Amino acid sequence: MRPPDEQELSARLDVATKAAREAGQITLQYFCRDNYAVEFKSDASPVTVADREAEQFLRRRVAELFPDDGFLGEEFSEAAGTSGYRWVVDPIDGTKSFVQGVPLYGTMVGVEWQGRCHVGVLYFPGLDEMVYAASGQGAHHVRSGQAPSPARVSQVANLNEAVFVTTCVGDFARFGKGPAYPALEAACRVTRTWGDCYGYLLVATGRAEVMVDPVMNVWDAAAVQPILEEAGGTFTDWAGEPTIHHREGLATNGRLLEAVLAHTRPHAGRFATASG
Repeated sequence: MRPPDEQELSARLDVATKAAREAGQITLQYFCRDNYAVEFKSDASPVTVADREAEQFLRRRVAELFPDDGFLGEEFSEAAGTSGYRWVVDPIDGTKSFVQGVPLYGTMVGVEWQGRCHVGVLYFPGLDEMVYAASGQGAHHVRSGQAPSPARVSQVANLNEAVFVTTCVGDFARFGKGPAYPALEAACRVTRTWGDCYGYLLVATGRAEVMVDPVMNVWDAAAVQPILEEAGGTFTDWAGEPTIHHREGLATNGRLLEAVLAHTRPHAGRFATASG
């Protein structure tokens, strides 16, 4: 498999950063307002008109500029492509936070090349904060009104000095991975539920060291992998394989990967529900 072309990646990264910001601005038309209804999908996760409008915008933009690329989003069916590139997006990661008026939700845009993600953008509309990366081009962090600066993970080397973040504590037990949570909580200095993609932003910018999700979809993971890797960290499944396709996520600053895997590896790949 040939590596992705650097100019092709740069072109897609440029579009991804601009489109993620524009899609995020669409969500702000509904954020902290009562002008929309909340629906629930078959898995009981919420969805709103803001999710759908933001994804439709991203689909249109990609179709206009890269008509041969594939597209996979959370809210609508997949569109096949012929170029070898596939865009993988989550218009609102953290819809539960969004509907509660909590600004720790993000618009996620990733671009795969032949099955591996090489471009990632996380944009947080309520905070006007972004982190983005492309393979071989570094990771960058942008706060409102400021110029981009390098995004780098922390240098913490001991788990008992680490900040551990996650999305939903109950999901560990719900998906058959219950023992991992209390073990990590006991091993780390601080535990907080600054979750969804915001937790991965924190690791990529050195404000946390460990982010763990017991279950996630490919659109939750795609944008995260290149950002963490280019920031000097790791994004893997619970067994330590660097993949976005195994339905679970583990981000670290790199130095703590093996220490965290000691707690997650025994439960890797388990997705049993609490009821059986």
